[in-house]
Amino acid sequence: MATWIVGDIHGCAEELAELVERIDLQEGDQLLSCGDLFHRGPDPVGVIDVLEGAQAKFILGNHEMAVLSRLGIAPRSVDGTDRPELALSIDDLVPDDLAGDGRRVCDVSQSDVKRIVNFLGTSSGYALSNDTVEGAGTTPKGDPWWLVHAGVEPGLPLFKQSRRILTSVRRLACPGQPYWYEAWRGPALVMFGHTAGKIPRAKRFGGRLVSLGLDTGCVYGGRLTAYSPELDEFVAVPAHRKWVAKA
Repeated sequence: MATWIVGDIHGCAEELAELVERIDLQEGDQLLSCGDLFHRGPDPVGVIDVLEGAQAKFILGNHEMAVLSRLGIAPRSVDGTDRPELALSIDDLVPDDLAGDGRRVCDVSQSDVKRIVNFLGTSSGYALSNDTVEGAGTTPKGDPWWLVHAGVEPGLPLFKQSRRILTSVRRLACPGQPYWYEAWRGPALVMFGHTAGKIPRAKRFGGRLVSLGLDTGCVYGGRLTAYSPELDEFVAVPAHRKWVAKA
């Protein structure tokens, strides 16, 4: 089995479809998304079509958490198993209810609101690991791996991390305010999105890859990137256009 982790999609459905075709998932392979699925980009519903067609799993990013928190249905547990029921009728929701973090737009029609909320209800919470993805393996060097959206707090086990850290952290609240991955030493390889760059953000320690940022800014005209921790291989496709200006 090969697990493939895809970076922030942000509504870039055509690029996601091209990426999945290039990966050429084999029987037993698994596609995982690190969150920030819909906001900013052109085709949120198309992203759902591709992910469902690939039987992908996904975790929640800061934009998805903002939506679910506003609706009162954001899970509190890292594994997402305690998601509460929606208090109001899903038919009463409007597209503005799907605004993401910072009120970023999720450009959908009224008829698609229900589908997106229902899809978000199938998330795997805020984190996955090789121990929680059926059939997943370790890295070629035998290291475990974790998947989060933004990052982790060094020194804490994965499922003891806070939702805020997992979905939003960039810098640590300590002297010098380093990026969290500058202080991370493993032993798990942490794969994440959230902090966009032109190329994957790879950090090594002691000769091992210990963190890998996979948001390569597709929605900003960059690339959509996927990585397999078992194979230590990348697949990437260029953006079809610059969909939004980087903030």
